[in-house]
Amino acid sequence: MPAALIVVDVQVDFCPGGALAVKHGDQVVPPLNRVIEVFEGLGAPVFFTRDWHPPDHISFRNQGGLWPPHCVQGSPGAKFHPELLVPRDARVISKGDRPSTEAYSGFQGTDLEAQLKELRVKELFIGGLATDYCVRETALDALRAGFSVDLLKDCVRPVDVERGDGVRALAELQEAGARLTASPKAVSILASTQQ
Repeated sequence: MPAALIVVDVQVDFCPGGALAVKHGDQVVPPLNRVIEVFEGLGAPVFFTRDWHPPDHISFRNQGGLWPPHCVQGSPGAKFHPELLVPRDARVISKGDRPSTEAYSGFQGTDLEAQLKELRVKELFIGGLATDYCVRETALDALRAGFSVDLLKDCVRPVDVERGDGVRALAELQEAGARLTASPKAVSILASTQQ
């Protein structure tokens, strides 16, 4: 399989009403679902990353980190968004699951790269939350690992701790070699690569 989809951290806590909500984070769900359906229909692999933090994770403010407690293992907030299409055979990658280790990237401390290489994947389509943190780090690590990266620009939303962080992250990714692709175009690219 030359192409795979990585859906980054589309979890309840990162959507409106969640503990660490990304503004309009839930708006990534409909376009991502359309891409997921195409990948599933073509038999191409789909990976879902998730923050899966222990209650005393280093990233939490009460442990000296930047963020409020979020995506605690087994909690309602750690679940995928209820409207997100998660196929039965989807591969779930849990990250940040050790108390003393931060992990924004889906590649950090996981076997994601090994699974992709076992499947002989060459090209990655990436979308999810949030543009300027976990999506950015996952895409940069993918590029470093030698994958071709198509960032689904209509399937991401930023935290924007500083105004413009999301725009700057997209520019950085493009400069690093990622292609910024709208999901409808990605679907047509995928269909042609799977011929």
